[in-house]
Amino acid sequence: VQLVESGGGLVQPGGSLRLSCAASGFTFSSYVMSWYRQAPGKERELVAGISSAGGSTNYADSVKGRFTISRDNAKNTVDLQMNSLKPEDTAVYYCNARRAVVFGNVINFWGQGTQVTVST
Repeated sequence: VQLVESGGGLVQPGGSLRLSCAASGFTFSSYVMSWYRQAPGKERELVAGISSAGGSTNYADSVKGRFTISRDNAKNTVDLQMNSLKPEDTAVYYCNARRAVVFGNVINFWGQGTQVTVST
């Protein structure tokens, strides 16, 4: 199983970045996909999620209206378009794949993370 993030970098406030996560080794279309982030000294938090078929999305209040999550089940990729970036968006961003299985158990896969820095 692999989740490989790309697209991070340094951007000025107000700028945009597009993160991408390429998945392999599992049935991508069966998994809910999400982006999390973790800033220094803070806990990892959910940024955005998208259902397995892509019909439903959810966002953290802090990014609503600025970030958009999308997926391509034919290409096994999930993207996060980030606009109007703010310094407080600075964090390591992680791709996550999640699927509920029997008896209440959950399978979770994580990528290695990509750094996003919003600064002048």
